[in-house]
Parts: sequence; C-alpha cells; structure tokens
Amino acid sequence: MAKVIAGALVQSQKQPLDSAAMARLAGEACDDRKAMEIVLIRVDQVAYLTDWFVICSGGSPVQVRAIARSVEDALKEKAERQPLRLEGFSEGRWVLLDYGELIVHVMGAQERRFYDLEGFWSHGDIHAYEPGCDHLNT
Repeated sequence: MAKVIAGALVQSQKQPLDSAAMARLAGEACDDRKAMEIVLIRVDQVAYLTDWFVICSGGSPVQVRAIARSVEDALKEKAERQPLRLEGFSEGRWVLLDYGELIVHVMGAQERRFYDLEGFWSHGDIHAYEPGCDHLNT
C-alpha cells in the first residue's frame, strides 16, 4: 500500500500476515467483545476452501454484530485486509466474514448449536482460543 507523505510516495513497510496470524488476530478481536467459546480450526489439510475458521458465539444480535465489527476493524487496521464477503450482518444471527484464507463465523447460540460447525469440521485441527497464547502451528 502506497502513501503520500510530504509530497513523496512512500511504500508501506507492513509485512502481510499469514493465515494463522490472521486467525489469532480475529480471535483476539472476538475476545475484545466478550465472544463466547472462541474456536480456531485449521482446515488447510482437509479442505481447499480456506486455511482457517474462527467460530464464536454472541449472546444477542447486537453482540453478534459488535463482534463481527471488531473482527472487521482489527483485520483492516492490523492486516490491511477487507473481507471479500460479509454476510448476515443486518440480521445479527450468523455473520460470516470471508477473507479467503480465513473465514470467521460469529453466531448466535441457537444457530451455533443447530449448525454445529465444530462437529462438521472436527477432522480439522481444533484450537480453543486462549488470550495471549500463540500456540497455533502453521
């Protein structure tokens, strides 16, 4: 990303984050808004769709939207990434943020129990989110 500073064109020096770092960042953003049961699932060995899923729950549509906005803001600011697709924000029951190599699912508790994404992707490498922990293997 290029920026103009004092009339000169300056290239941004930020290194792009790998998919595991983006998943950790999304987990932190979920935690910042008190999301429940944050899970990171590495699926790059079992699916071509994406590298990582981050799944969490919110207690109300308002909280689901706040968590999704927190993820979007954190990845925009720290990874300079915008979601390729953003679905379900207005309803606030299941918000999906698709970044290509990372897909974030912010769900209401009922939707999460019903769709059981952790069970569906149980053959992936599942990690419960722990604040401040950098234990994801890439």
